[in-house]
Amino acid sequence: MPRSKTVTTAAAITAVALIAPILASCSAVDKALDCANTASSVARSVDDLQQAVSDAGEDPTQADKALDRIDKNLNKIDKETDDGDVGKSVSRLREAVDSVRSDVEAGRTPRTKPVSDAADELTKVCTPG
Repeated sequence: MPRSKTVTTAAAITAVALIAPILASCSAVDKALDCANTASSVARSVDDLQQAVSDAGEDPTQADKALDRIDKNLNKIDKETDDGDVGKSVSRLREAVDSVRSDVEAGRTPRTKPVSDAADELTKVCTPG
């Protein structure tokens, strides 16, 4: 192999070796941003849930719709990340959502504070940086 081809090949290998960690890092940042965006959607759904619980006398179906939106967003986060802290936060939020859903189905006034607290925790673990 001529010397110039060897140097070019070596330079290409070196460039790939230097760029690979940057690309992997970008992938991690992209995942974190996806998580943060979805966590933001969860937070909006939690706000909707709190409003729906306040207005339950007017339209009790709104609480179910808000809970469904939260579940959908949690499923999305589960699919997009394999981070342990995120997984724990998602599990905690699911438990709180299930508790609210049980209360709504039983005709009890649900406690939304655990949902709000768990959503705040999820937002913190999903926030990059």
